[in-house]
Amino acid sequence: MSAARRHIRKTLADWGTDNELSYTICLLANELVTNAVTHCRISCAQVRITLTLRKADLLLEVSDPDRDRLPRLHDPGPDEEGGRGLALVAGLADSWGHRQEPYSKCVWARFTLAQKPERAHAPAAL
Repeated sequence: MSAARRHIRKTLADWGTDNELSYTICLLANELVTNAVTHCRISCAQVRITLTLRKADLLLEVSDPDRDRLPRLHDPGPDEEGGRGLALVAGLADSWGHRQEPYSKCVWARFTLAQKPERAHAPAAL
């Protein structure tokens, strides 16, 4: 995941995203990838991270091939070690959700940038 974080940080820096938002996006990418790796029931599954910048919206997407195992918010007990990742996503992203695709599912988080970038950037697949 460290290579993915470096690539995410570089892409966001190239797009002129501020450090606080970059940190948040890297944190949430880590949470979503961890969820995909932990909960995916497909052997040797490939997880894909995509960043897309359109006007003032930045979209983080994490896809995996377990299309029928959809994420759900969980209210973990105080002694549970995990189960808080989606709550972080819900609390830090402007919006989030998921969608089923023909052979995969995608969990996404959307962020509205404080200032509009000068031009739209094509998706960066990581």
